[in-house]
Amino acid sequence: MDEFQRQVFLLAEDSENDVILMKEAFATAGIPNPIFVVSGGEEAITYLKGEPPYDNPGVHRVPFVLLLDLNMPGKNGFEVLQWVRAQPTLKRLVVIVLTSSNRAADADRAYDLGANFYVTKPGSFKELVEMIKCLHSWLQLNHFPNI
Repeated sequence: MDEFQRQVFLLAEDSENDVILMKEAFATAGIPNPIFVVSGGEEAITYLKGEPPYDNPGVHRVPFVLLLDLNMPGKNGFEVLQWVRAQPTLKRLVVIVLTSSNRAADADRAYDLGANFYVTKPGSFKELVEMIKCLHSWLQLNHFPNI
C-alpha cells in the first residue's frame, strides 16, 4: 500500500442509508483508503479536534479529505465548513461538499465558506461508484499541501 492509499477520508453524514451506500461504493470501486464516519456536524468537529473518543492519533488520523453533507442535525455542513476554515491546522483540508441539494445558493455559500468542491449525490448506486472512482483518480493525480 503506497502513501496515498493510507490517507484517510472522513465522511460527515447523518443518513445511515447514505453511509452504507458510500462504504459499499468505496468497496465496489476498489478504493483502499480508510473511510471514517461521523454522523453530525458536532461529531465532525470533535473528530477533527482529536477529542475523545477520537483522541487516538494512531487510529483516528487527520483526514486528507472531508466528505461533508450539508443537512445534518446540530451543526450543519455550512457551520462545519466555516469552523474548519477558521482552524490554522485545517485550513488546507480538502473539503468536498457531497449533498442532495442542487440549489445554486447552497453551492455559492459552500464555495464562499471555503469548500474545494460541491457535488450533488448521484441518483443511482452505479453513478455513485463511478463518481467515487473519478474522485479517487483525480485526488491521486493532484498534489495537495500537507495539513
